[in-house]
Amino acid sequence: MTTSIKSLRLPRPVAALVAAALALPLVLAVPAPAQAQASATTRAAAATPEYRLGAGDVLRINVYQNQDLTLETRVTESGLVTYPLLGSLRLGGRSVTEAEKLIAEGLRNGNFVKQPQVSIVILQVRGNQASVLGYVNRPGRYPIEVADMRLSDFLAIAGGVQPAGSDMVVVTGTRDGQPFRREVDLPTMFAPGGAQQDMLVQHGDIIWVERQPMIYIYGEVQRPGAMRLERGMSLMQALATGGGLNQRGTERGIRVHRTGADGKTQVLTPAMDDRLRDGDVVYVRESIF
Repeated sequence: MTTSIKSLRLPRPVAALVAAALALPLVLAVPAPAQAQASATTRAAAATPEYRLGAGDVLRINVYQNQDLTLETRVTESGLVTYPLLGSLRLGGRSVTEAEKLIAEGLRNGNFVKQPQVSIVILQVRGNQASVLGYVNRPGRYPIEVADMRLSDFLAIAGGVQPAGSDMVVVTGTRDGQPFRREVDLPTMFAPGGAQQDMLVQHGDIIWVERQPMIYIYGEVQRPGAMRLERGMSLMQALATGGGLNQRGTERGIRVHRTGADGKTQVLTPAMDDRLRDGDVVYVRESIF
């Protein structure tokens, strides 16, 4: 037998509380972490800047249900676009949304179209570009297709760093009208907490990937020749990379030829745990016995 709440005899204070609770509307609470995540996502989307039109960009401008106002044009060096009925409009430096709004307001205020719906499509990005040079697989000049393209994006477009390329990348350009130069350490950038090193790339920036530091080993070793100097590489590690000493080689006969700041060559007798420098020449002598 089912007993309803109304059939129960409860004390008056308790009955009043139950009745009040039943009268309240049902509210689904969103967990705080989900609310925080949604808020963070909204802020991130709002903070992402839009691409700014630049000189040389090729655009297609459409007005809904007005085919005669469709136009394919190029932004001039001075940032202007000549549009039917409106004449010259300065679109350079504006975002796509701002450019669409400017054209729509001109058509509406001139009584040409009552409720214009304007859309702009960028056919070719020519006005905002950056160069990737040096030891990358596809050096060249590449467009900044969106406003938040970063250093890692351009390295990926250029095919990545060559095996002979350095871990240190130099970015030069201008910021606020002043010359700008920054060195970025790639291993640090991709390490935990290093995302801030993945800098935004702006129009006119040059990304330069230098040659990886090299050392040279000759004498009584298994594989003499040039080799990549890894970060923090010691003499022992370099010899191991070269296949080690051959039967005639001796550790007591190892010398390192190093060019100093004055351009003169110094001959050093290093320990096995000494670190090598870019351009060092390691010579392994033949054992007397």
